Amino acid sequence: MESLNRMAVELVDEAIDFAGELNVDVFELDSGATVLDFGVEAAGGIEAGLLLAEIQTAGLATIQTRMDEVAGTPFPHVELTTDKPALALLCSQKAGWELAAEGVDGLGSGPARALVGEEYEFEVVGYYDEFDLTVLAIEADSLPGDPAAEQVADRAGVAPSGVFLPTYATGSMAGSVSAAARAPELALFRLFELGYDPTDVVSAAGSAPVVPVSHDEGVAMGRTNDALAYGGQVYVQVREDFDRFDEVPSTAAAEYDTPFEQVFEDAGWDFYEVPESVFAPAQVTIDVVDGPTYALGETNHDLLAESFGL
Repeated sequence: MESLNRMAVELVDEAIDFAGELNVDVFELDSGATVLDFGVEAAGGIEAGLLLAEIQTAGLATIQTRMDEVAGTPFPHVELTTDKPALALLCSQKAGWELAAEGVDGLGSGPARALVGEEYEFEVVGYYDEFDLTVLAIEADSLPGDPAAEQVADRAGVAPSGVFLPTYATGSMAGSVSAAARAPELALFRLFELGYDPTDVVSAAGSAPVVPVSHDEGVAMGRTNDALAYGGQVYVQVREDFDRFDEVPSTAAAEYDTPFEQVFEDAGWDFYEVPESVFAPAQVTIDVVDGPTYALGETNHDLLAESFGL
């Protein structure tokens, strides 16, 4: 398998080349690391968010927008499809890196995680990357500096000058788009947590609405997670049947029908104290090759309308 980081760096180069058109700011730190501001101080936008999601999946997914409705109101939706779901979604897109460095505190996603390879997903999938450049997309409300870049470089085993840090706030348009692209990833991660072998997932596709932007990060986090839990729709094709498929959609969680902002508050505003079953799409179709097809869960547009302020 080709290096996930090499493929992501090619997309980062595209973002640098078209930074002006994408409303993305690019600057080099003293360490030589490169920061790309997709939506912290820069404006970003829908197109920037689509390229950001491509970077997070290391180019192994097709990502596009379409128009649909939320409670009868037109909203853009993001669609993601991939035939490499274990690599694109678990080994790259998943926000599995908790970054805490001077000046920035956020969640990291992207193929830098595959250079570290400490998460159990990499052992199960059997993939570990080797490359001299790396990409970690950071979801944070402040831009990273040299301490963050050097931390990433140290863990990933590359020089600081080989570190690229696309960064965005949850409450930005790029953040809204990036979050909407995560519906298939949430379904695959739920399957993985329930004990299903992610390498038996052949293909994945999904969509979710792009939420209205809010510069209040608590509101933004609530809306982006509500969009997935109550409006996310996913199709996965798998090789093997499983007796816990019914636990994949968000409807299986005890917290279903509770706005995520309330769930987050109940968890003391600690992302890692939120029950994992909350992070799931609303509706999932699971198609077993030469076997049954399961239609699970349901959307809740009334709750979405309330969350979106409609």
